[in-house]
Amino acid sequence: MGALQKQPYFSEKEYLLFEQTSDIKHEFIDGELYAMVGEGTNHNRITATLTRHFGNHLNGKPCEVFASDMKLKVQHEFFYPDVMVICHQSEIQNGYSEDALIIVEVLSKSTRRTDQTIKRLRYQGLPNLQEYVLIEPEFVDIEICRRKNHWQSERYYMGDDVYFSAIDLTLTVEQIYARVINEDTVNNYEQESTTHGIRYDIDE
Repeated sequence: MGALQKQPYFSEKEYLLFEQTSDIKHEFIDGELYAMVGEGTNHNRITATLTRHFGNHLNGKPCEVFASDMKLKVQHEFFYPDVMVICHQSEIQNGYSEDALIIVEVLSKSTRRTDQTIKRLRYQGLPNLQEYVLIEPEFVDIEICRRKNHWQSERYYMGDDVYFSAIDLTLTVEQIYARVINEDTVNNYEQESTTHGIRYDIDE
């Protein structure tokens, strides 16, 4: 999410109309617009990887996965989660959902504080949300807050398995960070290369 746009207060209806004609996406918080800035390569890789794994796992099931073009309405505010799982078509109307089962945000310098504070509080108010996931793209760190654990933080690092209990899917941290290039993943590749005699060609 980018810097606050210097706009007068918008109503919910005005925001939705404005968003239909805008060339860029905006999140809508407390009547203000926040521009969605372009994200980096690692951010996009993580989003694409999770969307693919979730989508394949949910194929033929009632739930489905959406990436960052689907809006999420929380009371009178609107967000664009990086990845979210929605389980009822009836929840999707006018291009947005009002509930989700899993929400994933991939962090960045411009969004980290909002993802960890404002969005965390807003999302946890959704009646059916079971897991809120925050992923660091520039180093390996996955945080999951689960409703069944009273939203306590759980952290995962290289070598760990991550269980998304809401959809009964287990992924390794290595799977989630597939193709991501950062110091932690490069070190992991080099260790695997040394251990197994495999050569990895890593290019930015």
